[in-house]
Amino acid sequence: MIKVDTFKEALLSYRAILGAVVIFSAAINALMFVGPLYMLQVYDRVLQSRSEVTLLALTLIAVAMLIVYGVLEWIRSRVLVRAGMQFDSIVASPLFTRVVSSALSSPSARSEFALVDIDRLREFLTGAGLIALCDVPWVPIFLAVCFFFHPWIGWVATAGAVVIFILAILNEVATKKTLNEANTSSQAAQHFANTTLQNVEVIRALGMEKSLRGRWSAMHRKTLELQATASDRAGVLLSASKFVRMVLQVAILGTGAYLALEKEISPGVMVAASIMMGRALAPVDQVVGQWKQFIGARTAYGRLKDLFSRVPGEAERLELPAPEGRMAAENLIVAPPGSRSPIIAGVSFVLEPGEALAVVGPSGAGKSSLVRALVGVWQPLSGAVRLDGSELQHWNADELGKHVGYLPQTVELFAGTIAENIARFKEASDADIVLAAQRAGVHELIQSLPDGYETQIGVGGRQLSGGQRQRIGLARALFGDPAVLILDEPNANLDMDGEEALVRSLRDLKERKRTVMFVSHKIGLLALSDKALILADGRMRAFGPTKEVLQPKAVAPSAPVQQIGEGGAPRNMTVAS
Repeated sequence: MIKVDTFKEALLSYRAILGAVVIFSAAINALMFVGPLYMLQVYDRVLQSRSEVTLLALTLIAVAMLIVYGVLEWIRSRVLVRAGMQFDSIVASPLFTRVVSSALSSPSARSEFALVDIDRLREFLTGAGLIALCDVPWVPIFLAVCFFFHPWIGWVATAGAVVIFILAILNEVATKKTLNEANTSSQAAQHFANTTLQNVEVIRALGMEKSLRGRWSAMHRKTLELQATASDRAGVLLSASKFVRMVLQVAILGTGAYLALEKEISPGVMVAASIMMGRALAPVDQVVGQWKQFIGARTAYGRLKDLFSRVPGEAERLELPAPEGRMAAENLIVAPPGSRSPIIAGVSFVLEPGEALAVVGPSGAGKSSLVRALVGVWQPLSGAVRLDGSELQHWNADELGKHVGYLPQTVELFAGTIAENIARFKEASDADIVLAAQRAGVHELIQSLPDGYETQIGVGGRQLSGGQRQRIGLARALFGDPAVLILDEPNANLDMDGEEALVRSLRDLKERKRTVMFVSHKIGLLALSDKALILADGRMRAFGPTKEVLQPKAVAPSAPVQQIGEGGAPRNMTVAS
């Protein structure tokens, strides 16, 4: 069963708490009458009677009610913060899963920005913007009290509220499109910067910094220009709103003074009406002031809603027994994410536990694409990849990862220690981490580093050489003793010591009945394979026992490592006809 309504579930959970916030807001707004009523009593009763006892009693009552007001404000704030935390706890993990899935299926969608959207939405739901929206329904009540004081006072306050509200609508109309464009441009610039800085060595070595800086600056400048345009428009309307607000204060006091002179209201009513109008317009002012945050939250909500509806959640699957390692591909057809044009077609094979498969072929034959499908990173257009008879899609992704070791052609390590990278950032015993390193033949190398297993490798493992990254990546693949190992060019960056360690690791895996698949053109590894699969132009040209598929010409055991030729066979080997 798939939880497709996680986002809706989180919103419903928040809505239940929002009901309590609305009740608190009602009590808080009711207590806002304390100020106007206190001033009304002071002007019309205390000053007339000159009674100090009455003044003291009114002051104590007002202070007590304002204490309650402050306590309710504090409780409302705490409730909102904790509601935001609950909202985040429901959404955050499923969101991360969907971002990963979206990044795999639609790399150009830039779904990683959804991780920022959840923060933006939560900040709105727990901040002043939402409080202002909860206070807005009380505006008519405050205006009604102004009408109760005198119709003229009510009409002046109502006219002011209408004008400020219209200015807020104009602000939305004038800035919405520009702000959306600015946000899109900002995301594009940030994405470009993030992806560019992953290759800083190439940038500096090839003198590309100036040109790339110019491209980023152009994108950044476009964002600033759009934001400036939106801010200019909003600034005019915000200034007009402040002007209207100040004029209203003068107008309400002038109207009250005139009515007091005409004996239609008392001086106390004049002062109380001024305060009441301020209370009536305060939520409107707050909405105008928080408009940009409101627009940002609305945009974030739209993107999150789209992501949750577009990308399905992880299925709650039955936990399958640990596999023995029987791997099979059935008429596999594979295309890159977002494409329907196959780059792999008609691949079928079966591997029994303990067998090793070598995948060979010229550049562009589709070897890495096949590997991505075999580890479940790319979903096949048709056909199936099975592990112990079950399609990879029948496995929970995290559970499948325990039983599959994967070493990609470009080894990506993560910021953290070597031990954390080997353990796949899971809770693991020191013995298990060291065992994986020993099986990969990298234990001694790690010990030679400044802090051993606690060495911080930096973002992408840039503090390590390519060979060191590849050997640590192999240890990560071997961690947990998976049943299946899939390695894409595992010796691409290795020196002689590294190659020897890799060969020992593969022999150990075969002895322990682990299934191994690797892409390689080097005879040193091909000699370890039981079966070979030759790819060319995305199609399987041959599959079978290595000795039959690749017929060796007299090659001495101590012969140097040699490369596969353009036809997909080693230069001193021939493909069986």
